[in-house]
Amino acid sequence: MGASQKPSSSLSTPSFPFSSDTNRVRSMRYIVAASSMGTIIEWYDFYIFGSLAVFLAPVFFPSKTLGTSLILYLGTFAAGFAVRPFGALVFGRLGDKIGRKYAFLLTITIMGSATTIIGLLPSYQTIGLLAPAILLFIRMLQGLALGGEYGGAAIYVAEHAPDEKRGYWTSYIQTTATIGLFLSLIVILATSLGLGATAFNDWGWRIPFLLSSVLVAAALYIRWRLRETPLFTRLKEMGKTATSPIKESLGRDWRLILLALFGATAGQAVVWYTGQFYALYFLQTIRGVDKVTSYAIVATALALGTPLFIFFGRLSDRIGRKKIIMAGCGLAAATYYPLYMAMTYFSDKASFNAPALTLLVLTQVVYVTMVYGPIAALLVEMFPGRTRYTSLSLPYHLGNGEFGGFTPVLVVAINVAAGSILAGLIYPIGVALVTLVIGSLYIKETKDVSIWKEVEEMVPTTQPIGRSTDSLPEKIPSPKP
Repeated sequence: MGASQKPSSSLSTPSFPFSSDTNRVRSMRYIVAASSMGTIIEWYDFYIFGSLAVFLAPVFFPSKTLGTSLILYLGTFAAGFAVRPFGALVFGRLGDKIGRKYAFLLTITIMGSATTIIGLLPSYQTIGLLAPAILLFIRMLQGLALGGEYGGAAIYVAEHAPDEKRGYWTSYIQTTATIGLFLSLIVILATSLGLGATAFNDWGWRIPFLLSSVLVAAALYIRWRLRETPLFTRLKEMGKTATSPIKESLGRDWRLILLALFGATAGQAVVWYTGQFYALYFLQTIRGVDKVTSYAIVATALALGTPLFIFFGRLSDRIGRKKIIMAGCGLAAATYYPLYMAMTYFSDKASFNAPALTLLVLTQVVYVTMVYGPIAALLVEMFPGRTRYTSLSLPYHLGNGEFGGFTPVLVVAINVAAGSILAGLIYPIGVALVTLVIGSLYIKETKDVSIWKEVEEMVPTTQPIGRSTDSLPEKIPSPKP
């Protein structure tokens, strides 16, 4: 279809009819809100498990020392990350064959149900080894669900957004992980303060898990009202959807998948989990800062830093995704040691300084927003629509599941082996440097890629869409009403 021809109605009419630019913006806001709400809840579900590590480790993994219980608990936490790539394949296949909407309806249902069960699960003292076994199984279900959730939400927004604002609109999805973690910290803090330490340790920790069922019901209702993306609908009309998404993705896109993994998502993942999750663990467990104060420090840093996801997403529409992501990895690798040395100093009882600790965590959150804000747009633009759900989800969840999810337990293990509380930082620094080198050398800038060309023109399915902007035809604007 030529640039001057009017697109078909199915392509030009996304989930809501756009009769004006104002309606387009309003509809995009609704689409983003509906997609983000479910993703926030899934991240909330995922991170209350991690945020409550100190409380739940003795409940499900009692041992002579808290350290042993924590290692077993963190191993279970990491298991949820380990299965995320399998969730990417399972739900990616559904998303590429059946549709984006139905895949992420299923993921939020599984995640919400699993989290509610954790809130009802008896302790080790009640049912013995069955308790940690069930907990491990639930964590794997959560990992599978999260493996399909992010790709669906990011793609759903991206396939509605105009090309020139894709970084901006998808950056809202990037805030969901941080908001989910922030929400989990606020709920835990409020519950623990409201009930008191004794009641919270005894049974109150179940409330944050059970609250998820209410949130999921609301998100499901809102998501059910969404329609399929206009781009995927057009692919189906053209008969261009993948018949075997996994086979096509691993067979045709494997080089791009590996490039996306080592040149983007691996570094993004370790920066994310170091700056947000490990920072909390470091304060609470390694430095012994009390729970309320450590939660308040991290929550404040998250609240202050979250708007920067939008800032860097919008900036990536102007200067490119790659520059910002690589800068974030480079800054993190260069400054982690001095940052954590300073955190060690200001968390000491003799020199304790909560504002300074908040600033140090906020600095790490800034790095998180740099690497994470533009990543959804970059990944969407690297892969063709017919296998986008599968091909995007796989490197994202390999990076965030394997490289990122294992960050806390690997850093702690290296610390113990080396006898130093800072030795483990070599892991996130090393991974960030690998991504900086590979990404800088081999990833092509994608901000000028039009994902609509695949359906506006009969682009051969073998064309490496997103591999290089130089190899693409002249840009055609995305469909307008």
